[in-house]
Amino acid sequence: MSSPWPLPPLPSLSPLLMPALQDRLVLLINHVVSREPIAAQRLRPLAGRGLTVHLAGWPGLLPPAPDLILGVTAAGLFERLEVPPPGAGGLRVEIDASNPARLALGALSGDAPSVSVQGDAAFAGEMHWLMDNLRWDIEDDLAGIVGPMPARQLAQFGRALRRSLSGVAARFATATTPGSGA
Repeated sequence: MSSPWPLPPLPSLSPLLMPALQDRLVLLINHVVSREPIAAQRLRPLAGRGLTVHLAGWPGLLPPAPDLILGVTAAGLFERLEVPPPGAGGLRVEIDASNPARLALGALSGDAPSVSVQGDAAFAGEMHWLMDNLRWDIEDDLAGIVGPMPARQLAQFGRALRRSLSGVAARFATATTPGSGA
């Protein structure tokens, strides 16, 4: 009996594409932080510190996902860096990405992923506060583009879609839980 035909690896993401995507993500993060003055105020004392986000257990068949390395600026915002800043006070966050589909479905349903944090406790505390207290007000941003009524309708549609996808994710998680008979 012959061995199964090996699947070819997926092509790697362009070295230009990932930094561009990460830059857009940093712009979104900074947009959310800047909408809440207390958030930037809490980050200012941490200026010069670095945060590395690593997707642990990323499947080998998928293109590699580079670490997202962020630095805190004097303005209390973030900037993407190529390497972590030298010195103490940094933070490394590892997110369990061994099952990207489950990670994405969990994000849709509002479930927090499995995370490991290493580094400065004060920095970790501030990042935890940001994650607990900041939310992107998509409806407000859409209102500036399309007006308040269409923005409200789009936001209601988005919430309904999220509820539906959360239900699918919950059923999927229940069906794939060990011992569920699936």
